[in-house]
Amino acid sequence: MSPLGPFAPRGQETTLDVASGQIPGLPGAPVRTPVRSGDTTAGPGLWPAIAGRLATRQLWIELYGLPGYGLTLGSPLGGGKVTAFAATPRDFRPHDPAPGRNVLAGRFMLAGASMEVEPPSDPWNRPSPSRPFAVELHAFAWMPGLMAQGDRGAREALRLTLAWADAFARWSPFAWGPEILARRVVNLACGARRMGAVATEAERLKLADSLARQTRQLLRPPGGLASRAERLTAAAIGGCVLAGSPGQALRRRALSRLDGALKTTVQADGGHASRSPEAGLELLLDLLTLDDALSQLSEPTPESVSAAIVRLTQGLRLLTLPDGRLASFQGGGPSTFERVAAARAHDDEATARSDDAPAATGAVAGLTRIASPLLTIIADTAPPARDAWGAAACAQPLALEIACGKDRLVTGSGWTPASTDRQALRLTPAHSTLTLGERSLNEPLGGWKGDLLGPRLVGPPIHVTTDLRDGDGAVWLEMEHDGWNELFGLNHQRRLYLDQRMDELRAEEKLFPTPGRKEMVRQIAAPYAIRFHLEPGVQASLARDRRSILLRGASGRGWWFRTDGPDVAIEPSVHIDAGLTRRSLQIVVRGSARTDSETKIRWKLSPAGASGEPT
Repeated sequence: MSPLGPFAPRGQETTLDVASGQIPGLPGAPVRTPVRSGDTTAGPGLWPAIAGRLATRQLWIELYGLPGYGLTLGSPLGGGKVTAFAATPRDFRPHDPAPGRNVLAGRFMLAGASMEVEPPSDPWNRPSPSRPFAVELHAFAWMPGLMAQGDRGAREALRLTLAWADAFARWSPFAWGPEILARRVVNLACGARRMGAVATEAERLKLADSLARQTRQLLRPPGGLASRAERLTAAAIGGCVLAGSPGQALRRRALSRLDGALKTTVQADGGHASRSPEAGLELLLDLLTLDDALSQLSEPTPESVSAAIVRLTQGLRLLTLPDGRLASFQGGGPSTFERVAAARAHDDEATARSDDAPAATGAVAGLTRIASPLLTIIADTAPPARDAWGAAACAQPLALEIACGKDRLVTGSGWTPASTDRQALRLTPAHSTLTLGERSLNEPLGGWKGDLLGPRLVGPPIHVTTDLRDGDGAVWLEMEHDGWNELFGLNHQRRLYLDQRMDELRAEEKLFPTPGRKEMVRQIAAPYAIRFHLEPGVQASLARDRRSILLRGASGRGWWFRTDGPDVAIEPSVHIDAGLTRRSLQIVVRGSARTDSETKIRWKLSPAGASGEPT
């Protein structure tokens, strides 16, 4: 996959001819040295996973597709059938009631697409406009908004749920896929008791049986390591809702497995193993729902669940920017202010914190935060997640997000797994970091291997080192990675100095030959591009000196971006916002770096109005 679009202007590829003593890309040669795009290859480490998936995928499809398989889901784990609901778990996610009103009118608006369904018809036996739409449709993402419409909404939710149960009573790879199934079980569990209150006796029994079958399926393979904690949490919530011994057996089985899954998924610093801040937020919200459901049953919350809630809450504090939304890294979007606030409502430390308290500094899941009263910077200081955890990882080491006050100015592409058709936004040029030769360090796995294992990130391993130091009124963050070693024999070092008194960020980008490899790399000039993607709506104006750019966010406050780079430009970009692609801008500093010597580029960000303003 090539980094196409506004991220990689390139000319026709040519063959490099390096004559003795001449280095292409230096004065007298084109600045943008032509290079070929990378090729996604499955290294030898992937073949065991490929072989294992090939051996088991068809087995599960054939087994679960047998006509009699549904009978095993109906078999109670404890004595008796499920006939009632025991709890009404609280869904802590805030939901807009407007989509519920649309569903009552026959309009399903999901994932940026829509479908008109004339009541009393249903959407289950018709094609969806897009795959993301189908995912949200079958995950019952429409249900919370519909349940907010009172008894009428509950009756319509019941009708659509029973229609789904009729159309998809037999297992199918998509509708019963583990990730979709987990979200559907949570949404069903939170609304089951209210739907049961407006149902007939036969409808209530059918609803309870459907929820029990889906909850039991969550405890069976296939699944995968990366979503194991989310699936078991959903199964435990379903078990809390189902009354009697069947529900008790389901939740005990789910909770016994959840302990190990949380130890693997939730890191000691409160980060999610995928390194996605949004993934940690969503797991925290599910665990809060589970904790609420267990309290309604007067059952103690397992220590592993309580500890995971505490750690994820601590991590969420550091990963929340001043606008109340999350930092957008590694396949995680910014979410919404309301969603983040709901997840932090139980955080006593956050509510007790005064506005004049010192700005937080630290790291969570390889995302390092430094701050001054007006500047907040979060940097990606760890390699992307690998193997099963890399399905949504992005090849963007040392990337930055910068908030000036509550204005998020510098950001990335905002890519999330919901944007399945924009895989190029996971590449190195799609975030605010440095690229060489318009290449990407890693790329999503494609072709039949990607279909089999998912679009996990593949490529050479990237080693990242970081050094964070606090001083008197200043913070120093030094980062370095060797991702460009194999292609160009260069390391990239990004050094940030934050003057907390002046609210000024000074930075230096350094490319230097990898120690011990100087003789092995041919001498060329590698074209570099340092990108600073701007949040949609941020205004950027290039000053007359062609080295300074005035930035203004939503508040209207101005900030000067200055650099000594040889070529500075404002170029178009794109940004994913709530699943929709929006136009934005990016600052691009271009030049050429010799592979046999050091190259340094400096830049800084400071409030407008200071002395020495460009004209």
